[in-house]
Amino acid sequence: MLLNQPQVAPARYAALIKAAEAAARAIPPAFPLSATVAVNPFLGQTGEDFATAAARLARVAGVPLTRSRKDYAAKIASGQITDEDLSAALAASASALKPKDVAALKALLATPEAAPTALPTVAALAAEATGTDWPALIERCFGLWAAGHFDRGQALWSPAPGRSAFSAWRDWAVHDLTPEIAGLKGFCAHVADAPDTPERAILRAADSLGIGEAAAETLFHRLLSDLGGWAQHARWLLWEAELGEATDTTITDLLAIRLIFEEALLAHVPAIAERWGQVVGAHAVPVTANADQVADAILQEAADRAHQRRLGAQLTGMAGATARPAVQAAFCIDVRSEVYRRALESLSPEIATIGFAGFFGLPLAHRPHGTDEVAKHLPVLLKPAMFTCSHVSPEDEATSRIGARATRAWGRFRQAAVSSFAFVEASGPLYGAKLVKDALGFAEAPKANPRPRIDGGLTAEAKAATGAAVLKAMSMTEGHARLVLLFGHGAKVTNNPHESAYHCGACGGQTGEVSARILADLLNDPETRAGLPAHGITLPEDTVFVAGLHETTTDTITLYRDMELGGHVADLVRAEAWLTEATRITRAERAKRLPRAHAETIAQRALDWAELRPEWGLAGCAAFIAAPRAVTATTDLGGRAFLHSYDWQADEGFATLELILTAPVVVASWISLQYYGSSVAPDMFGGGNKLIHNVVGGLGVVQGNGGVLRTGLPWQAVHDGEKLAHEPLRLTVMIEAPQDAITAILDKHAGVRQLFDNGWLHLLRLENGKVAGRYRPGLAWEGAAPLRSAA
Repeated sequence: MLLNQPQVAPARYAALIKAAEAAARAIPPAFPLSATVAVNPFLGQTGEDFATAAARLARVAGVPLTRSRKDYAAKIASGQITDEDLSAALAASASALKPKDVAALKALLATPEAAPTALPTVAALAAEATGTDWPALIERCFGLWAAGHFDRGQALWSPAPGRSAFSAWRDWAVHDLTPEIAGLKGFCAHVADAPDTPERAILRAADSLGIGEAAAETLFHRLLSDLGGWAQHARWLLWEAELGEATDTTITDLLAIRLIFEEALLAHVPAIAERWGQVVGAHAVPVTANADQVADAILQEAADRAHQRRLGAQLTGMAGATARPAVQAAFCIDVRSEVYRRALESLSPEIATIGFAGFFGLPLAHRPHGTDEVAKHLPVLLKPAMFTCSHVSPEDEATSRIGARATRAWGRFRQAAVSSFAFVEASGPLYGAKLVKDALGFAEAPKANPRPRIDGGLTAEAKAATGAAVLKAMSMTEGHARLVLLFGHGAKVTNNPHESAYHCGACGGQTGEVSARILADLLNDPETRAGLPAHGITLPEDTVFVAGLHETTTDTITLYRDMELGGHVADLVRAEAWLTEATRITRAERAKRLPRAHAETIAQRALDWAELRPEWGLAGCAAFIAAPRAVTATTDLGGRAFLHSYDWQADEGFATLELILTAPVVVASWISLQYYGSSVAPDMFGGGNKLIHNVVGGLGVVQGNGGVLRTGLPWQAVHDGEKLAHEPLRLTVMIEAPQDAITAILDKHAGVRQLFDNGWLHLLRLENGKVAGRYRPGLAWEGAAPLRSAA
């Protein structure tokens, strides 16, 4: 973020703005509802170890980073965590504060952990002194303004379009009498007298609040944490700007706004000045973990290792090689696909499945039918490089757009203040009938989207190069079946603001349909086929690619028959029969986990507008395995593992291994840590209670009628009403590859290495399908001698 430096106190200004920027980057981004993707809520803390991050989050947010000790005690009592797990976790800790032995660690389990308490803000101290809940008032006032300012089309008008957040808020706040009515006299004048830029406002507030450079970073982080999802949305604006090689200062604006409230309250309640000085002094102390936080981190390490021990025992080595399969089916690495893949493979030895990120390596930005709005269909870490559309004839496009505009106009009429009540009176009974019809499953099925295509097309050379790159990344350079199915995935839900969160994270919160269809067309193209041999790949003449969509809520499969099948009609008919049976098997397995579910009613849950848990999404995710399918083909992983097909012996130069470690592993870590954070610290990192959600601005949800924007997973997405449905574990990454190749890639990519060095992820190396080594901080390994590559 490039900020305009005022001509006052340059050295102090520079230090404070540097602290403000560090605090901003300690906040995770929150993506809007239209393209919700999982975000690592600890993204700003991955540069420090787990226990230190726990100390930081206790200071700035008052949240734990681990489960309660009674949960660990229950796991130990049941034998799920053994003394060997505890001993190994103790040995792995380098802290001087760790318990001396397993007995001492177990003794701590009898002592409940102290609930972390954030250092108070001025607002919190003023609330204690006056009896007025100033933090709640700030939350309400700020949330009301933010909902309008950041609106993305839900509201009928914006109060200050095109204005910076700081400028727009000042114009709002000088007329908002709520703080003054609550007793904060002169607040409107205080806002009017504030400096005209957020940078100067931060500097003035730091002076009046006595904030020194040493205290500024965690104190600013504390104030931004108070703003919850609004600060996270501002962090997303910066994220998006930087992807486009620009910048955005909204999150600095929000910090300045929050500091103006703090200034006013300290002046209003001068009696708290001494206590506030003590708080500032506490913020100036470097963040370090205490003995309890170290011990809790060790207990979590033991829980992680217990899962790794059980998972390692399930991996018994490589399954035997098979003849050329009749069907190969490629699915996203999503953990929900593991259940379906296992069900499908159980039907015949002629079926083989493949795991690959659901955008199929195509960095797409897509314009759907009937609109020119562009949606990114790729991981949020990447920038689109290929542009596609599903547009049809100009006449049909024009008709579709007229219909879309009419729908939007009708929606605005329904919501407008002057017509909404009359609309309900006149149309309520009709909409009641529609709800009943939808709930009973009699709603009209949506029409299939028109076939997507690449804008402007590709040259023959580009087609071959793109196709070869994808096939190599998928480890599909040889042994192709006659019929290859490419399945993207999405989810059908009703009345669910978080719908995009159930879609494909690798597709940026969209479904994988477009990516699968584009790739199938590309690999069937005669120009692609003709050019592949120059890239070292020759596809059999009788191989055909067919795209499909795996709908994860109902486990139904849609196949897109928009290519010439020739002599493959019988192959496809047989594949459809297998898919139908696999759907039945998968529904039966998933129904066992879902509350009040039966295999026969799984499909209906997606249509029920009152259903809180249409599916579990990725709850339970615990491992990422990059290896040939033969390593896991005979193992029931319970829908808890991301499965990425990878053959290191076919990976020349380890380019695919580098791609896996720097993209799919990182995306999977975001998913895993979002579920972790939403489970262990739901008040801070969770989406709250679905029963009282209200959508705000198309951005996210609030609980009730306003306040802090809630991000992360709703409680019903991780809890079944009696217990957690997601076991909070840090993701275990298992890779079948030479040790030296993995080490070289981690040495090259410091950000990825941090995830493993600081304990946010675990890394185990597989050899011939069995665990052969464990990565340790500092590019070190425990375990057997490395495989050596001839590549």
